[in-house]
Amino acid sequence: MKNFRSLADFANHLTVMAAESKVVTGYMVEKGAESIQKIAKSEIAHYQPAVGPFAKWEELTAETEFEKIRLGYPVDAPLLRTGEMRDSISYVVSLERNAAVIGSDDQKMVWHEQGTPKMPPRAVLGPAAIRANEDLKPRFSRTIAAWLAGRSWRLPRLK
Repeated sequence: MKNFRSLADFANHLTVMAAESKVVTGYMVEKGAESIQKIAKSEIAHYQPAVGPFAKWEELTAETEFEKIRLGYPVDAPLLRTGEMRDSISYVVSLERNAAVIGSDDQKMVWHEQGTPKMPPRAVLGPAAIRANEDLKPRFSRTIAAWLAGRSWRLPRLK
């Protein structure tokens, strides 16, 4: 816990914290987006269980698997063909709005997320956000606690 010698020291500390707050929250938004992106990319090619409102991934049909074999793509690897769609998952952080957008500019990702009349949904981004949340909660708690205590908040360690 940080100790202050006077009310002026405490007031200066609060001024620094106010100036730093946007940097701290921006850091947390960046780390959150980075985590969601990493998890989303890792989910491609692996059957996923249900999470939150998102259904478990259905098995690929035999017809789909035979087509993948014919084209030389990996089998038993849902959503993976060339890796192009997986690699298109990215994020953008807006420090002004203190927000991030994680997504893909590949139209196939939309079809997989929502499903089509011929294909069940295999959501990637929503489940990745839910999974990341469990890892990020303690990290963000440590970051805020370290920042409030006047310690290094970029790599927070609680005593």
